Amino acid sequence: MRRRTFLQVLGGAVAAWPLAAGAQPGKIRTILWASTEAQPDPFIDGFRDGLRERGYIEGQNLAFTLRYTPGDPGALRAMLPELLALPADLIVSSGPAIIATRAVTAKPVLFTISSDPVALGIAESLARPGRNFTGITFMSLDVAQKRVEVLKELMPPLRTLAVLSNATHPGEQLEYEATRKAAEALSLRLVYAPFASGADLDAALEQVRGSRPDAMLAFPGGATRVHKVRISEFAKAHGLPSMFGSREHCEVGGLASYGGANQRATYVRLAAYADRLLRGEKPGDLPIEQPTTFELVLNGRAARALGFEIPPSLLARADEVIE
Repeated sequence: MRRRTFLQVLGGAVAAWPLAAGAQPGKIRTILWASTEAQPDPFIDGFRDGLRERGYIEGQNLAFTLRYTPGDPGALRAMLPELLALPADLIVSSGPAIIATRAVTAKPVLFTISSDPVALGIAESLARPGRNFTGITFMSLDVAQKRVEVLKELMPPLRTLAVLSNATHPGEQLEYEATRKAAEALSLRLVYAPFASGADLDAALEQVRGSRPDAMLAFPGGATRVHKVRISEFAKAHGLPSMFGSREHCEVGGLASYGGANQRATYVRLAAYADRLLRGEKPGDLPIEQPTTFELVLNGRAARALGFEIPPSLLARADEVIE
């Protein structure tokens, strides 16, 4: 059974709001959904569910404008003039799509991101964003270190760890430094395999293969999530135990993940902030949320295919074991 994940609001608690208080009968609110995810998109389903709980019904008082460029932030940036011209009360973006919406200043933008929104330049601080952006960030340097520790516990003979990372991901160097320190404390050798886009991923994976590591850790981010099947299949083909930042990777064959709650549940939660913004609150006044608890997901099938058993201590701590 998975534990429930609670989100802490930095800078103080936020007063509770009624579930259906935001919807205004007869007034249609339009949300522009800008995404580099692939369709079908489970995240927008979670977001729709969260809005429905608060009284927003598509075709009655809610409309969506959807813009997708799967795995291609550049195409979304090229679309920016069109996006800015579209009528919308609120823009929702995630991962690499946020880079394309940084130029938006006249409309509130709601996001989920696994990097640092301050380093990205869309917030002055987590507690007081101060601009027209707010939402949820999953970046945690403590969690980056914990992934290395869990992987070592999962594989005691681990000596060489390859790190697959999107080098353009905001805050990536901070995350790498935290990972390096954790590896150093465990006497592990790191192999850094960066890529800048989906087109560079094959070269990065070839660098991983050529380094002959004992395991691979993929930093979380939109690019690794979009290419999750490709990365997991690579790990499987080369017999590499793999660690990720979200459970979606384990669902497609990855060995382990340690990070925030599943993304779909996050978007259900994000709808609460959408409600508040649609009712007139300013995004710059709404603290950016961070998870306070994280889930460990293990893939028992992947472990058996790799020929080793998951230690009982980890099985006892896992929030979910995929069999």
